Amino acid sequence: MPLILLVDDSPTHVAIVRQSLQMAGYRGAVAATGRQALQVAREIKPELLLMEVVMPDMNGYQTARKLPQSKNTQHTAIMLASYREQESDQVWGSRQGAVDYVANPFSESVLREKVRVAPDSAAREAAMQMAASQE
Repeated sequence: MPLILLVDDSPTHVAIVRQSLQMAGYRGAVAATGRQALQVAREIKPELLLMEVVMPDMNGYQTARKLPQSKNTQHTAIMLASYREQESDQVWGSRQGAVDYVANPFSESVLREKVRVAPDSAAREAAMQMAASQE
């Protein structure tokens, strides 16, 4: 059962997403801040970090940039979530290392599908970067 780290400062939002993902067969751990997410991710090595963009102390973009700096989390897939739906937010998220971006509110089926493919997307991207660096 894949492990997902949910990062959001809203307990209500975390409860809704966690329940939806558990019903789809995923295990979920929780962090309320970006700093806490970095610490927890290093310890549990999740397959995916599903993270809200707007949070106190360190936003999702900042956390996404720091996550690959640790050997334990350098291959963790990152998916950002936000109520900000502008294309520029999604592009910026991609530039920070996110493999996907989901706009809130989202349907459970869309979320589950994005969560299902995110780790594979991250693995493909890492392989392409490795191949490009060897050329």
